[in-house]
Amino acid sequence: MATMTNHRISKQTKAILKSWAKVFVAASIACYLAGSRDVNAIANAGLAALLPVIYTWFDPTDKRYGRKK
Repeated sequence: MATMTNHRISKQTKAILKSWAKVFVAASIACYLAGSRDVNAIANAGLAALLPVIYTWFDPTDKRYGRKK
């Protein structure tokens, strides 16, 4: 029988996930409100909106949650 392990999510990871969720939802809603009803277009808008957040994560100089040097 598999045992349950206690996986805690760090504050930094929570901040990243929260940012990703916000921008994904905001871009998807904006695409929908602009008149697109194509699910793929809406999902692609959400994914494209994640790019700045991903860039921030890779940036070692970012104080919010950039990768450390």
